[in-house]
Amino acid sequence: MASPVPAAPLLVGCDFSSRPMARKTIVLAQGSASGGRIVLSKMERFASLDDWAQWLGQPGPWIGAFDFPFGLPRELVEQLGWPRTWEACMRHYAALSREQIRATFAAFCDARPVGKKFAHRACDVPAGASPSMKWVNPPVAYMLHAGVPRLLAAGVHLPGLHAGDRARVALEGYPGLLAREVLGRRSYKSDDRAQQTPERLIARKDLITALEHGQTRLGLRLKLSHAQRDALAADASGDSLDAALCLLQAAWAQQQGAPRYGLPEGLDPLEGWIVTAGA
Repeated sequence: MASPVPAAPLLVGCDFSSRPMARKTIVLAQGSASGGRIVLSKMERFASLDDWAQWLGQPGPWIGAFDFPFGLPRELVEQLGWPRTWEACMRHYAALSREQIRATFAAFCDARPVGKKFAHRACDVPAGASPSMKWVNPPVAYMLHAGVPRLLAAGVHLPGLHAGDRARVALEGYPGLLAREVLGRRSYKSDDRAQQTPERLIARKDLITALEHGQTRLGLRLKLSHAQRDALAADASGDSLDAALCLLQAAWAQQQGAPRYGLPEGLDPLEGWIVTAGA
């Protein structure tokens, strides 16, 4: 009797919020690979971290790219005297309050020279990402604090960092990496209604068109219905479009396959790596 063909994994792109609410949800773009294109099947929104965590616990298979940092800079961790293995460091970090995180990181920065206030991970520069210790504009340090402990609790697999359920694979994504490749310095989103300008709408439409034609380093084409295209353009916060960008990063990781899903051989097992950075 022939062995059953394993199910193709669901592809997931996650635009994350450390404090989700009805007007600022966590957004999951879900889809699949078909004939060389990435088909967007649906958008799912979560107004609480608990609801998102419950989704993470559902059976796989899925491969997801999540828009928040999975690790802290080694330089920061070593100077603070925190645990130098990833899981121990993350559990130590999760036990801190946001107030403690802000005070600790602010003191670290205050002791450093102008222009070198923040410590950076090795992946930050090639990805053009904010340092994962930054607590404001954007508050990625709080996103890490809210997101990573829930990934751990859900038992998902984090390639290069933590062994878990290999039917549920979570990778660090960053939509800005692909967006800048298409738009350069043009802004396409804002949570501030006063900044949701016609120019940003045009930029979103240009970005969507480029994704549909596969005009990024990944060479993947996003397949959208007319209604989906309109919805991505209409979301002036950019959250839906950011989730779709992460979906493409998850699809690229699926193409690269286990065990590393495109992550570099020499990634720092304390810091982690943004999938597709340097691809």
